[in-house]
Amino acid sequence: MALDARLAADIQQIRARMLAEGALLSEGDLQRAYETFADRFSPSVLRRLDGPELLTLLFDHGNRDSLVYWLEFKDDEEMPARFGSIAGGSALKFGIYRRKETGVWMTGSPQAQTPLTLDAAVAIARRNRDQLITAAERVERFRARGERDYGALENELAHLAPDVADTAWGHKYLSLLFPDVLDDYHVATYQRFHLIKLLITPPEGDGRYAAAGAFVAVARELGLHINHLTAILNERHGRPYRYYRIATGTERSPRGRWDAMRDGGHVTVGWAQLGDLSDIAPTQEGKEQLRGRMARHFPEATPQRIRRDTVQLFRFVCGIEEGDLVLATDGARVLGVGRVLGPYAHTKGAELPHRRPVEWLSLREWPLHVLHVHEDLRLTPCELEKEVKNLIETERVLLMPREEEQAPPSNRPLPPVPSIPPPPERLDGIPARIYAILERKGQVILHGPPGTGKTYHAERTARELAARSWFGKTRDALSEGERARSDRAVVLCSFHAAFGYEDFLEGFRPTERGGFERRDGVFKALCDEAGKNPGRGHYLIIDEINRGDIPRIFGELLTVLEKSRRGQAVTLALSGSPFRVPENVYLLGTMNTADRSIALLDAALRRRFGFIELMPDAAPLGNAAPNGIPLGPWLNALNARILENVRRDARSLQIGHTYLLHEGRPIADFHRFAEVVRDEIVPLVEEYCYEDPEALERILGSGLVLKHQRRIDEGLFKPSREAELVQALLQPCPEIATTAQAMASDAERPAEEDDAADEDPGESGP
Repeated sequence: MALDARLAADIQQIRARMLAEGALLSEGDLQRAYETFADRFSPSVLRRLDGPELLTLLFDHGNRDSLVYWLEFKDDEEMPARFGSIAGGSALKFGIYRRKETGVWMTGSPQAQTPLTLDAAVAIARRNRDQLITAAERVERFRARGERDYGALENELAHLAPDVADTAWGHKYLSLLFPDVLDDYHVATYQRFHLIKLLITPPEGDGRYAAAGAFVAVARELGLHINHLTAILNERHGRPYRYYRIATGTERSPRGRWDAMRDGGHVTVGWAQLGDLSDIAPTQEGKEQLRGRMARHFPEATPQRIRRDTVQLFRFVCGIEEGDLVLATDGARVLGVGRVLGPYAHTKGAELPHRRPVEWLSLREWPLHVLHVHEDLRLTPCELEKEVKNLIETERVLLMPREEEQAPPSNRPLPPVPSIPPPPERLDGIPARIYAILERKGQVILHGPPGTGKTYHAERTARELAARSWFGKTRDALSEGERARSDRAVVLCSFHAAFGYEDFLEGFRPTERGGFERRDGVFKALCDEAGKNPGRGHYLIIDEINRGDIPRIFGELLTVLEKSRRGQAVTLALSGSPFRVPENVYLLGTMNTADRSIALLDAALRRRFGFIELMPDAAPLGNAAPNGIPLGPWLNALNARILENVRRDARSLQIGHTYLLHEGRPIADFHRFAEVVRDEIVPLVEEYCYEDPEALERILGSGLVLKHQRRIDEGLFKPSREAELVQALLQPCPEIATTAQAMASDAERPAEEDDAADEDPGESGP
């Protein structure tokens, strides 16, 4: 199975980030968890039990050592909750449970529960035990023989273990015993969704085992543990969503609604006569209420038409959920794909008032595959679930770079030139998060390991926000004079052990003529300036905010720093004058978590700040590989070893990516890279491993560390020993050495001419 190269690269990038964040279990932790589970609940263990002891071990939720507790709730060092969730619903999903209040065993459905005698409950436990054992033995043979027909495995398990195989808990039990054979998505709809996102056609049917082969193949292709793969896919794809087709016109006016939908950021449907439908509840009663309203407004329509239209409109108002995708279509041709941003809204006075807000993700046109029922083209909205090719094609289109806006057709007049400049483009990424917190709380702290770009993002974002606040433009669009003016609204200071209240708010300072005078501190001066320019943002960046004595520096300022108390006066202790923090003042702090944990910050200060964690990110390093060392993978591997070998606060002691950047670009020159390793990275790691040469060797490698001499082999950094240095840097990560060698081989291989003829695929009709 060859996964799309863009998907493969994205998955590996997310893997690196999640490893750096500690969001993935190590291979060792995974193995220990699987072994612990097998020691407690393997078929050989279950085979030895019977009677009430078996019943309690299998199905007693009140027993923390029971199988059902481990499958549904277990989350500790023995068994972290990272093996696919089966939480939700009632305990009857296991077919049997013991009522806590009475101790009576129950079976049945949530609507009709039946009490069981002890003998009857034990009989159910025996039957389920025998089926679990039989199913496990079949999967074991499947693995031992190297079988690949997962569809046949599914059919056999359904026959051998009809009560447990096709349940979420039965699937999780088997996946924990055989993680190399089965994935840990325990619900078929989740399997189907993630395969479609991977552009893989899921198997037919609703079984839980046929899809495993695809996930196992992808994990093998990417060199990932299946548990890591599914965790990464959850991170990348989010919750499962549905796909809907919504028509953009009628037979009389094809695409008649499309321009308004595209430009207005929404999708819409007809039936304007019905008025505001916000009162329709997502229940059967709400659906009947809508049907009655439809019948009153369209008395000439047949009962069948009323029923069909009610289903469509109810789906639009109550069925489509935030996050679902909508395909705006003209017949069988897709005009755009968007993500639903919010609930139904009624726009009074509009020709098409029933709307759902949408973010358009693609405006590329492409044909739908033939639908199973031709009438589907007249239904809107229609859920696209019958033809999986359309769903995969939707995801494929969303992977493509967004096309440039095309010029309007010649039969459509050009839009008028606006008389005022458009608003600046929206922020995204870290600046957008900083802006959101500043608007909500007024102050933010960026924290993380060294070299993760905290000060860079704080300064860049503050200057960008100042430009927009002062001149309504992006900073790049400002003139030289405008840029200088807006930059003056950004002030930078650094906290340190000697920085105090008098530096921040006000205090007495010596004069050149002798004596002392009262002077305003950096924050008070900024607030005074902001008071003269209401409505325009002023920004104070406090670098290394955790290095100062926070309560002493801020003093009574903490009372009025909260956004809700901006403008309220507090009396300054020194001058006795009233002081206010204007609403247009914003604070951005940075702190290096390698120096001090965020948990040690003053509690009062923490309540008043929002926090953004910045972790090492290999993405800015791109494909840079000085002398064959790929910087991104090398940094990820180094941080993975730090996480594994530095026991205390290892997550905060990783190495940031900015060490490997020069003027914002990845280091391309090997000599500069070697200097950074020798003068910046190695000293940091030595500090982390103080008095622990074994850990230092495990992190940096035996080629770089002279363990018995308890020092770094400085001679490796001589220009004449460059080849040895490359080997030493790659020695602790052989998987990267292989990559580097492959890159070197590719560089030596002569380029081949591409003699493939360009093909015109044409355009298929509906």
